[in-house]
Amino acid sequence: MDKLLRPALAAASGALVYFSYAPHSLWYLGIAGIALFWCALAPWPSGWPSARPGARFGALLGFLHALALYLALLPWVGEFVGAAPYIALAVFLALYSLPVGVFGVLLARRPLGFVAFPLVYLAWEFLRSRLPFGGFPWVCLAWGQIDGPLRHLAAWGGPALVGVATVLTACGFAALIASRRPTRRAAAAACALVPTAFGLAAGAAAPGPGENTGEVRAAAIQGNVPRMGLDFNAQRRAVLANHVNETVALAESGERPDFVVWPENSSDVNPFTDSAAAQLISQAVEAIGAPVVVGTITRDEVGARNTMVVFDPETGPGEYHHKKYLQPFGEYMPMRDFFRHFSSYVDMAGDFKPGAGSGLVHAGAVPLGLATCYEVAVDAAYRTAVDAGARILATPTNNATFGFTDMTYQQMAMSRMRAIETDRAVIVAATSGSSAMILPDGSVTQKTGIFEPAALVETLPLRDTLTPAVRFGALIEWLLVAGGAGAMLWSLVHNRGGYAARRNQAAGEPAGNATS
Repeated sequence: MDKLLRPALAAASGALVYFSYAPHSLWYLGIAGIALFWCALAPWPSGWPSARPGARFGALLGFLHALALYLALLPWVGEFVGAAPYIALAVFLALYSLPVGVFGVLLARRPLGFVAFPLVYLAWEFLRSRLPFGGFPWVCLAWGQIDGPLRHLAAWGGPALVGVATVLTACGFAALIASRRPTRRAAAAACALVPTAFGLAAGAAAPGPGENTGEVRAAAIQGNVPRMGLDFNAQRRAVLANHVNETVALAESGERPDFVVWPENSSDVNPFTDSAAAQLISQAVEAIGAPVVVGTITRDEVGARNTMVVFDPETGPGEYHHKKYLQPFGEYMPMRDFFRHFSSYVDMAGDFKPGAGSGLVHAGAVPLGLATCYEVAVDAAYRTAVDAGARILATPTNNATFGFTDMTYQQMAMSRMRAIETDRAVIVAATSGSSAMILPDGSVTQKTGIFEPAALVETLPLRDTLTPAVRFGALIEWLLVAGGAGAMLWSLVHNRGGYAARRNQAAGEPAGNATS
């Protein structure tokens, strides 16, 4: 019976974890889901037909857990290209959890394996977030904890530490329920409770308003996009006109922000080659009388760039950020000729070239760190900008293609986590929603609806602190991953002895001839 029950539990665990992500944001279900996953991997009472699952069965359980999660989390990927590519992505990402299940069942056989399993979970999440083609960090477990107490740990070790703490808490609760030995129950209780205690303590110790080094009046423009009835070129010009109109209307309302952030692709017409586009942007900048950070498409000797450019009312176009971390299969197509054999959608992918630099620009006198759309999921993007001197951050994004799906809310959760991680306010400017103003503690003070033109204006703090995550986050993650690698090696060594004992017993030899 458990050969059916375990896979059902593994799939159910992935479904539970899905509900921890935005827009549901039921963070405690992320912990409950991982706890259920650990129960699916762990040995059961001896009366069950296969009370001790093998490594191959563990691989299946890991795959089912991840597949259920990603099928629920990523339907927005298929909004533009159809169901087949989205399902293929979910299946591919789930393959990374095959070894998670294998090493999970091996560790579950050890008395304190639940302490090591979080590091193994992170190690494979680390690989999935980087390989191949830069990986896919969008599905990291930590994003689902943005409304829970563990989110405060982001300032100390980034999403990696939040993810490890989530799995450790979950496994601790599962082991606490299942264990009967006092020493093991004590260790399980510590794993279940200590991460949350540290999270609450980190939140209580977070910098307050007194840590601000100044304030800035910032604006985010959501111009909205036409949803039907226009050809491609007319659509691009209409989007630009919408952002110009919203900016002019903001100026006419009497607001005078220190700078304005437009979304990614707010001017898909290159203003450096199109005089009409340049004139429209100049009109908006002159009306508002402040620097406007404009998302556009530029081209240089390397190729096309996804670019954010600062347009100043006095000096014109100035500093810029070429998007550095591009989304594979969207903004560029790796191995295009090869994948063309499998899908005609391949040629719909862009051919953008990655930029370089820190992501820091100056909007007037304000050092502003930029992470354009997908970049917010990449740890290095905002950390590099803050290390270079950014005192406030912005996530300009174009999510119009994904309609009313969860994508925009999932991305906002990442911006909120980055605010906590870096101790910076974050401005989210989206073409079609949801745009937001986020304080350094991750709280959202204003946000827009989807497909609603709007202008958000708020006085936000400037800060120059460098959190442990900014200073040492990459090192902390590498150490945790190294711990995961060590845990996997340890599980292999210790389970070889157990395998030898079972083999000898089957051959009629004394079990004592093998060590465990």
